[in-house]
Amino acid sequence: MGVPISIKSLSFSYGNSKEPAIKDINGEISEGELVVIMGHGGAGKSTLCYAMNGIVPRFYKGNYKGNISIGGKNATGFSIKEMAGAVGLVFQDFEAQLFSTNVELEMAFGLENLCLPRDEISGRIDKYIDFLGLGGKRLSDTSTLSGGQKQRLAIGSVIAMEPSVVVMDEPTSDLDPLGRVDILSLAGLLRDRKRTIIMVDYDPDTAIGADQLWLMKDSEIIGQGRPEKYLSDEKLLLSCGVMPPQTLSLFNRMGWEGKPLTVEAAIDLIEKNNLVKRHSLMRDAKNHTGNNNFFIKVRGVCFRYPGVDSDVLKDINFGVKRGEFIAILGQNGSGKTTIAKHLNRLLRPTSGEVIIDGKPTTRYKHNELARLVGYVFQNPDHQIFASTVQEEVGFGLKILGEDPKTIKRNVEEALAVTGLEGYEHRSPFVLTKGERQRVAVASVLAVRPEVIILDEPTTGLDYQHQKESLEMLKDLNKKGHTIIIITHSMWIAERYAHRCIVMKDGKILDDGVTRQVFADENRLSEASLVPSPIVRLSNWLGTDAMTVEDLAEELKLQ
Repeated sequence: MGVPISIKSLSFSYGNSKEPAIKDINGEISEGELVVIMGHGGAGKSTLCYAMNGIVPRFYKGNYKGNISIGGKNATGFSIKEMAGAVGLVFQDFEAQLFSTNVELEMAFGLENLCLPRDEISGRIDKYIDFLGLGGKRLSDTSTLSGGQKQRLAIGSVIAMEPSVVVMDEPTSDLDPLGRVDILSLAGLLRDRKRTIIMVDYDPDTAIGADQLWLMKDSEIIGQGRPEKYLSDEKLLLSCGVMPPQTLSLFNRMGWEGKPLTVEAAIDLIEKNNLVKRHSLMRDAKNHTGNNNFFIKVRGVCFRYPGVDSDVLKDINFGVKRGEFIAILGQNGSGKTTIAKHLNRLLRPTSGEVIIDGKPTTRYKHNELARLVGYVFQNPDHQIFASTVQEEVGFGLKILGEDPKTIKRNVEEALAVTGLEGYEHRSPFVLTKGERQRVAVASVLAVRPEVIILDEPTTGLDYQHQKESLEMLKDLNKKGHTIIIITHSMWIAERYAHRCIVMKDGKILDDGVTRQVFADENRLSEASLVPSPIVRLSNWLGTDAMTVEDLAEELKLQ
C-alpha cells in the first residue's frame, strides 16, 4: 500500500556550493496520489527525488535543512533495507543503475536483496516483464538493448520490488510515444493499487490526469496544485522551461475562447462553436530509396550482433543527399541506432554495404571517415573523457594531426556555435547533462564533418534547451552540413526534419517528406509512433501545417 509524504521547509546545497539545489520546499502527498514535477534543467527536480529516497543527504553530502517524512517517519531515519521497501527510485541516468548480465538477472537483483523466496522472485518477474515489453528479451545481455529498452528495464527492476512509493526521474525520456503510454498506464495501475507515484517529466501530457502538478523554477516550487490550473497558463509554463500544450497555444494565438489541453478537447470546442471548416487534402507520398545523387548509399544491409540468433537489421536500403535534414524514427529496439552506427563504421554490416561519396566505408581509413561523418552518442558520457571542455572539444582534431593554430580556431568556433564560450577550462563532468550533450556536439563540430549524426540529441533537456539545440542544428544545416537525428520527440521531427525514415523490427516501414509521413497516422501507429497534438489536429482539419505558428497562420487565411 502507498504511504503519505510530508515535506517541510526542505533545503539542500551540494558540498561547498553556496547556491541551494532546492530551497524551502513544502508539500503534502496523500496515499496513492500521482504527483508530476516539472521545471527547467537545474531547477532542483532530481535533487528533490534524491531527498525523497534518502540519497540526499545519505550519499550526496551537503547542507541539509528541513525534513521529509514517509508514512510518518523521517526519510533520514530509514535503514537502507527499509528504504528499499518504502521508496523506489528510477534515476534520470537510468543506465547508471543497470549492471547485471541479462534482463532477468537485473530484475531479480533487487528482489534477491530483499531475501524473497525463489518462487516469489520468478512470479514478480513474470508479472512485470511482458507489460514492460521485455518478455522477448528475458535472457538478452543488457548491453545489446536499445536505450529505450534499458530505460524500461530500469523501471521494471524498481517496480518489481513493489515499494510503497515509486519516484521516477524522467522515466519516459528515451521511450517511443506508445512506450510512454505504457509507462503512464503502469503508473495508473500502481496508483489504483494505492501506490504513491512521483514522476519528473517535461511533457505536459504526462501531468493531465495527475492529482498534483509541482512546477519548479530556480530551486523553488512556484506552483503546486491541480494540473489544470497551471497547464492552462502558457507564460508560466514557458518560464519554467515546460512546453505548453500545443492546443492551448493555438487557441491563444487564434483568440478563441476555451483552454483545451488535449486534441479531443480542442476538436470538441471547434465543432461546438463552429470555429473553422475542415478540408480534405490528398497527399501522395514519395519514396526516397532511389540511387540518384546520394552522398551516402545503404545497400541491402543486414546486421546481427554476436551471440544473437536473429538479424537486427534486415535488408536496409536508403540514400542520403548532401544538405538533407533527416529524422530516423521508430519504436524502441527497431534498429535506429544500429543503422546509424553503420554510417561511420562503428558497426560493419553482416551483409550488404554502406557507400559514402562513391566509396565503401570499408575502404576508408578511420581519420578519413571521421572528416566525412561525425557521430554524437545518445549518452554523451559514452564519448566524454578529457579533464576540460577545451581538451575534449579539441581531442579529435589532435588525433587527426591538425596543427595547434587550426585546433584553436576550430575549437573556438565550435564552442561559440554550441553556446559554450566561457566553459573552456571547466570539467565536463561537473556540467549538467544538457551541457555535456553540447560538449559532445562541439567535439564533433570541431572536426567539421560533412554529415553529423545525433542519437536522441534532446534527451534530458528542457523545452527551451531543446529548441536551442535544434535551432543550432538548423543553422548548421543551412551552412551545408547534412544532419541526421534519431529521436522519439515527434514535434522535433515535425518542425525540423525535411524527411523522415520510419523503422520497425529492423526494416524501413516508411520513407518520405516529413509532412507526408505524418499524414498517415495508421502507418505511424504500426511503428508505435503518434504525431504531436498539433499535427493530429492539423490532420483532422485537413491543413498542411506542422507547427502551432503555421497552423494559426493557415487558419487565419481561410
